[in-house]
Amino acid sequence: MQGYPHFYVASASAANEGNVTVTGEGLPDLDTASPPQFDGPLGVWSPETLFSAAVADCFILTFRAIARASKFEWTSLDCKAEGVLERPEKTTFFTTFNVHAVLHAPAGAKLELAERLLEKAEALCLITASLKSEVVLTTEVIID
Repeated sequence: MQGYPHFYVASASAANEGNVTVTGEGLPDLDTASPPQFDGPLGVWSPETLFSAAVADCFILTFRAIARASKFEWTSLDCKAEGVLERPEKTTFFTTFNVHAVLHAPAGAKLELAERLLEKAEALCLITASLKSEVVLTTEVIID
């Protein structure tokens, strides 16, 4: 790992109408638009869905690192992050992220350890640690 600070740069550009193109060095371009809740089109990533995706993605990557360090064997992890956008006191922001994780582990895996590592992943995820939003984690561990 590189020393801190780390810098992550992304750019966006758009014409007067149509999608916004998000770019990052060495990454494929990504078209985005306002979500349907703000009269945007269906089928296009929005900043709001990207934000929720970042929560789910970071959770899985954090769990992967923690499980590796703990020598915990697992087969798959699915994570759904639901961002709740509200307007309390006339300011619109994400008040809550409901994170639901379903972990599959092989026979013989310790259920208590799996649950503890999932909770630790939520606590150490740098995306959720950077939010003022509440994060509500629910987990399901399936021993195959």
